[in-house]
Amino acid sequence: MKPSNACNSARQPGQKPVTAAVVAESPAAAVAGAERDADPDTAIRELYSVHHRSLVRLAALLVRDAATAEEVVHDAFVAVHGALPRLRDTGKALSYLHQCVVSRSRSELQRRAVAADDARNPPPGVPGAGQAAISALERSAVVAALRVLPARQREALVLRYYADLSEADAARAMGISRGAVKSHAARGMSVLRPALEDARGS
Repeated sequence: MKPSNACNSARQPGQKPVTAAVVAESPAAAVAGAERDADPDTAIRELYSVHHRSLVRLAALLVRDAATAEEVVHDAFVAVHGALPRLRDTGKALSYLHQCVVSRSRSELQRRAVAADDARNPPPGVPGAGQAAISALERSAVVAALRVLPARQREALVLRYYADLSEADAARAMGISRGAVKSHAARGMSVLRPALEDARGS
């Protein structure tokens, strides 16, 4: 199975949706039993309870508004929930989630471009689960500088230094080589460095 294909596809007929009951029911029990229970509902509850907020923040940095970030992450969880029974190594589900978030964020930015939306001035976000943290990020000079970077440079920096992924994991999430991740991150950092210096001096 190729994760990128599943990440970009719609929910299949008969596929069980990720509902509030699925993602919110008994998270403590899910944490305790995730290692021994391969049930997709249990696994997705564990992933959701631990990683949902950080994934929304990551998506917000990529798509630049909170409401769309929530949708991107929800769709990523739907894709992973449907794919879990087919994953040979369920321990890689978080890596798969990162791939889905990046892939769906790219699709959203492409949709905006096709619709002639101004990607530098997207509509304001609607409050959601990560809104408070996202609002704080929006006030950062560094995040403002991230907005003007080319998409691949922004993805590399967000995955490497915000999501704290290794070069290998970031490369898998972006679908490129480790060398390309390193190159994109270095170019992006050269643009961000003045903003970092200004933020430290303010």
